[in-house]
Amino acid sequence: MKILILTGKFGMGHWSASMSLRQQLLRAFPGAEAEVLDLIAYTRPNSSEAMYRWFNLLVTQGSGLFNLYYKLTEDLPAGDWRLFEEQEMDRLEELLADRQPDAVIATHPICARMMSRWKKETGSALPLITCVTDLSSHSEWIHKGTDCYLVGSEEIKEKLAAKGVDREIICVTGIPVRLEFKRPGRRRADGQRRLLIMGGGLGLMPRKDSFYEALNALPNVRTTIITGSNQKLYDRLAGKYPNIEVLGFTDRVYEYMAASDLVLTKPGGITMFESIFSELPILAWEPFLEQEKNNARFLVKRGMGRVASKEPEACLEAIRNLIYNDVALAAMSARMRAMKSRLEEESLNRVLSGLAAEKGVRVG
Repeated sequence: MKILILTGKFGMGHWSASMSLRQQLLRAFPGAEAEVLDLIAYTRPNSSEAMYRWFNLLVTQGSGLFNLYYKLTEDLPAGDWRLFEEQEMDRLEELLADRQPDAVIATHPICARMMSRWKKETGSALPLITCVTDLSSHSEWIHKGTDCYLVGSEEIKEKLAAKGVDREIICVTGIPVRLEFKRPGRRRADGQRRLLIMGGGLGLMPRKDSFYEALNALPNVRTTIITGSNQKLYDRLAGKYPNIEVLGFTDRVYEYMAASDLVLTKPGGITMFESIFSELPILAWEPFLEQEKNNARFLVKRGMGRVASKEPEACLEAIRNLIYNDVALAAMSARMRAMKSRLEEESLNRVLSGLAAEKGVRVG
């Protein structure tokens, strides 16, 4: 079986979800082939980088405009929006003719929209699976010709069904994460609390030295800060505080989650589900994008996390109120464990096996 996973790098969450899907597929079906491809870069080789830069600028500097657009279009019928010129559709046609996939998985709404249009115009029965990479029921994800939707929660399933999607093709699988995050964590029994902070690469970290001095002074707390691509923040903090470990980019976040008691992070869909599968309670930076506001509301409603103000003193108070609260932390972890067990009952593997049987495609 050949699976083509189409995505876009509007933020790295879609790409991360795609790679996690590929890992899961190859582990479940050793004889299968699975390729992840940036469809935006493939169809727009000369302009995709500029599109990505523009998008990143919009969500960081113009979040109010982005949120307004998101709200105004959230419940509009997807329809047959012709956002792409024929050249892009021709490139998609060439790609599918070259790869000859048995199924396509879309992890970005643009990819789902293009595949939907291609299926309509060609009459193809090629299975199309759409993986929704946020806790979102936005209409941009809904397209005719989709054989299956993979969503993060029962609430999203119900919202998509309310918009007319056949509930029989909506599967609650959670948002895909690497298998390493699904292993039980091993918290250390040395009496110290461990706080993990992520988001430095996005400019979310407070600028005041007093914030880090207060973190460093928290009794029996060791803090790890992952600064990502923010070299200035790394240079500013590395080696300065004895109780704060500072890391740049790392692809072993799962190890730090497994050893931590609490994570302070941006409530993106991927990071949120990495934490859920790691059974690691979440303190979410106060979100400013609509998708992340939805994610944060979900965490609070399910009792798996809390929201911390971006204001340094209020953020520190939120950390103090939770990092020492064993009862609250244990309850959050237990709720994550329960959700994880439910999600694993309805996995992508079962979905794909069912589609393969329906379409007469050999899985192995």
